[in-house]
Amino acid sequence: MTLTFEDLLARARSLPRDGRRAVLGIAGSPGSGKTTLAERLVRELNGAGEPWVAHVPMDGFHLADAELERLGRRDRKGAPDTFDAAGYAALLRRLHEDADDGTVYAPGFERVLEQPIAGAVPVQPTARLVVTEGNYLLLDTGAWARVRPQLDEVWFCEPDEPERLRRLIARHEEFGKSHDEAVAWVRRSDQPNAELVAMTRDRADLLVPVTALPAPHEPPSARAGA
Repeated sequence: MTLTFEDLLARARSLPRDGRRAVLGIAGSPGSGKTTLAERLVRELNGAGEPWVAHVPMDGFHLADAELERLGRRDRKGAPDTFDAAGYAALLRRLHEDADDGTVYAPGFERVLEQPIAGAVPVQPTARLVVTEGNYLLLDTGAWARVRPQLDEVWFCEPDEPERLRRLIARHEEFGKSHDEAVAWVRRSDQPNAELVAMTRDRADLLVPVTALPAPHEPPSARAGA
């Protein structure tokens, strides 16, 4: 049976049980469609009613460029050691365990500036499902190993590889890089990270095939919120 986006909606909808908050992780290599999938899940599950699903990207835990410069890791930006993994795991634990303890503020990430922004993502107590997405949710080394225990499920996005690379280069171009700069960055930085992420796929609860991934900027279906 071919997995569809409607199947993913039903599975995500079923995660919160007995009134407790659930946290769904969506992992995958850079450019695999994680953010597109997460945003559409949240949009369609919330529908036109009272929002009960929140989106908390891992990218808000990028270290700032000034700190990367201090650490000598600016040219590695996007690698596992350029994130505050311990801080991310601590936030997920708080979201999981303190669901009724007022609004929780998570950091966001500004793509144009390529910088994290503190307190940009509010998670209200009414949120019964939190969708978080990022490259390293299934990594089992260092502080990243603290992430997986805080996630009820983790899905792994598996797009067509040439299409993933095309999207990734286009995204870098959209935010200011020339084509040659974008290709060079993908080869030097993104691709080694992608190969590391691919090694974690077997730890996922569900592999999401390209056929179930919404296209970038695809409008919601007529069944949104059903």
